Amino acid sequence: MSPSSRFRHPFANTLKSFRTASGKSGRLYSLPALARQFPTVSRLPHSLRIVLESVLRHCDGERVLPEHVKQLASWQPNAPRTDEVPFTVARVVLQDFTGVPLLADLAAMRSVAQRLGQDPKKIEPLVPVDLVVDHSVTVDHYGTKNALDLNMRLEFQRNKERYQFMKWGMQAFDTFGVVPPGFGIVHQVNLEHLARGVHLKGGLYYPDTLVGTDSHTTMINGIGVVGWGVGGIEAEAAMLGQPVYFLTPDVVGFELTGRLREGCTATDLVLTVTEILRRHKVVGKFVEFFGEGTASLALPDRATIANMAPEYGATMGFFPVDEKTLDYFRGTGRSKAEIESFEAYFRAQGLFGVPRRGEIDYSQVVTLDLGTVAPSLAGPKRPQDRIELGQVAAQFSSLFSKPNAENGFNQPADQLDRVFPTTSGIDIRNGDVLIAAITSCTNTSNPGVLLAAGLLAKKAVEAGLKVKPHVKTSLAPGSRIVTEYLRETGLLPYLEKLGFALAGYGCTTCIGNAGDLTPELNEVITRNDLVCAAVLSGNRNFEARIHPNLKANFLASPPLVVAYAIAGNVTRDLMTEPVGTGKGGQPVFLGDIWPGSDEIHALMKHAMKGKAYRDNYAQVRTDPGALWEKIKGGTGHTYRWPASTYIAEPPFFQRFELQPPAADGQVSVQGARIMALFGDSITTDHISPAGSIKESSPAGQWLTAHGVAKADFNSYGARRGHHEVMMRGTFANVRIKNLMLPPQADGSRVEGGLTLFQPQGETLSIYDAAMRYQAQGVPTVVFAGEEYGTGSSRDWAAKGTQLLGIRAVVARSFERIHRSNLVGMGVLPLQFRAGDSWESLGLTGSELIDVIPHPDLLPQSDATLRITRADGSVHEITVTLRIDTPVEVAYYRAGGILPYVLRQLLAA
Repeated sequence: MSPSSRFRHPFANTLKSFRTASGKSGRLYSLPALARQFPTVSRLPHSLRIVLESVLRHCDGERVLPEHVKQLASWQPNAPRTDEVPFTVARVVLQDFTGVPLLADLAAMRSVAQRLGQDPKKIEPLVPVDLVVDHSVTVDHYGTKNALDLNMRLEFQRNKERYQFMKWGMQAFDTFGVVPPGFGIVHQVNLEHLARGVHLKGGLYYPDTLVGTDSHTTMINGIGVVGWGVGGIEAEAAMLGQPVYFLTPDVVGFELTGRLREGCTATDLVLTVTEILRRHKVVGKFVEFFGEGTASLALPDRATIANMAPEYGATMGFFPVDEKTLDYFRGTGRSKAEIESFEAYFRAQGLFGVPRRGEIDYSQVVTLDLGTVAPSLAGPKRPQDRIELGQVAAQFSSLFSKPNAENGFNQPADQLDRVFPTTSGIDIRNGDVLIAAITSCTNTSNPGVLLAAGLLAKKAVEAGLKVKPHVKTSLAPGSRIVTEYLRETGLLPYLEKLGFALAGYGCTTCIGNAGDLTPELNEVITRNDLVCAAVLSGNRNFEARIHPNLKANFLASPPLVVAYAIAGNVTRDLMTEPVGTGKGGQPVFLGDIWPGSDEIHALMKHAMKGKAYRDNYAQVRTDPGALWEKIKGGTGHTYRWPASTYIAEPPFFQRFELQPPAADGQVSVQGARIMALFGDSITTDHISPAGSIKESSPAGQWLTAHGVAKADFNSYGARRGHHEVMMRGTFANVRIKNLMLPPQADGSRVEGGLTLFQPQGETLSIYDAAMRYQAQGVPTVVFAGEEYGTGSSRDWAAKGTQLLGIRAVVARSFERIHRSNLVGMGVLPLQFRAGDSWESLGLTGSELIDVIPHPDLLPQSDATLRITRADGSVHEITVTLRIDTPVEVAYYRAGGILPYVLRQLLAA
């Protein structure tokens, strides 16, 4: 971890010694010592100081220069942001949907090295990499005590080839580890087990830092660890020794004061924080929490807030290290020596304790009195659209008949209360809750809200309440510890009686693995265009994410998930109307079954037992489970690439040469056709293949042609290791609206991945049109509105875009990770100037587009967009090139980040 021996460290006087409480000594790069040269360091936000320590420690005169240390140490709260930070992380975490294509890229790099006559072992992660299998289990079976076993057997049956590939990776790479299926969700496993607080190498201590291939990697910020989500291509570079480069950020201080009111949960708080910070536009910024209210929050509540950073748009939602952090480490089974080193290190660095107002310089300060937080849900389409519990019914009723442009469902108001019978005898109405899921990393890591759900279930059962028969219920905790404490407290049987039986340890419903509804429910929904609902304790509720036939999706705390499963419809006002009818025909209200904070607190001791955590995670190595043990992976340093519809050698290195392309090569895009015209909030769920694969889709047709039965299609996520499937599923979301296509007779917009192939104007799938354009040698571009690429850190949203031949994306604004991924795949992101849009330009999709950037591709420089209309007229406007940093210029010129890194490794 020390700088190159050929380089004399200009800040060598910052290498100091410190001692733990038990007298053990160690060395560190001291920030207080650096503050003697740069007094601003002592007032930097804690999150920036941890990044600064990494820059200081890795200063080697090559990738990290003394100027980088000076620039960050001299950070000013409101200065122009033109400097890039080279941040070298301590480790990388992966989940299986994004981890498998990343492993495929590493395997492909080794294949390239072998073909070039070089040692494949040159391709080796230089920092520890942990892959947690958590995205693959689907809720096919639910509501019964054997649901977990049945779902896991199906999971292993469907994913055998992927798991064999992972096992090959475990033996091929020295620093690559796997947490097998059935242990939990990556972010909770990260919190409970993988995060060590500080690392030690060669007598030198340094703080835990990471990037992960999932947006919600930010959950780790709850324990004072700097880390965030990146796409697989960035994570790959990080694990191969490249710093993660980003512009020096603004840091927003979020001051919490007061205390939560009785009856309010961490979920209510995080939905409020998400709404507030979206309003303050914190995209690309660090958010750091401080103040007395922050200090009062239990660690799981902090982690819940940190988890939602992607939803409020920030790079991080950081909580400083304090006594509550140490309590959490003790409760989750970290050793005494680890905790001592952790505390001593952060005290020595002046980073222990939650700051008070005035102690830190922030770019801006936002304040929230915890006492003003009210019970809430978010939805029905975006996580930042918070609704107080008492307004949910009215809001849904209002949106039901509002036009799509106003976030509504565009349905006739008189259809809201109409009853639609199914062939099974169940009556369905608009607003019916068809999926109620305790799911996701966000809330299933928080004992407070899970115990609240169990207590509410107990009170509901005792009152004689039952879940409505049309509701698909599931419990998918983030860790095996959850079911252990639910059993110990006697609450699990009550959840099971209401249908919330254990269905799996994984993301399940939140990632789109809700499993299907019954055929009769699907039939009545599609035939009558019903607007039915899901209520889940997740973090994402974008269109078609939860289930393709459920248009309204609400995020809620676990106890509210149970309550809505009982109520059965979101048009019931749970603040004034009964949740249901109990014993003796008596109405039962939410207040009758809502648990008090004292009841929850009395059970918390069961949730934080260090020995239980140590015993559980020891099984990752000693007893991972019979299903996993039966999986046999390949051997050897290089992968043999067997014929498979799950794993294939990716095409990104097909024309790879050791010599990079000429720096003066063509950077403009000439004569491009428009592939799509999109509106605002196009998410990576819209772009990247996700969820189930339709038989009639290009991907479904390809699988059928390769002998795969419909029952074995699995999901796009499970097939992320095969580019032929994924490129066919890019832009194929059933709810995406390409506004090139004319409105339908009723004024609504056509949904699905379609486009008009020009100049004929023929309607084709985007994939088919892309293949035709590529056959003709015609490049393509995409236009979009605000927040393009918001959502999960899916590298296939960029990889698929590139493989379809799309050379540039022009949008009014980009979400951070997707913009970076586009550059990393050699696709130009361009941003309209304020007031400009494709609508203001009058684009129809029939135009030809030229993109002419600055020949040197200067970061954030002006570029010319030349539009040639069908009548031959030409119009030019200036847009901003969103290649943001010098290293991104190098990535783009190299053909992408992967060829860039591979050349460096093979040249070493």
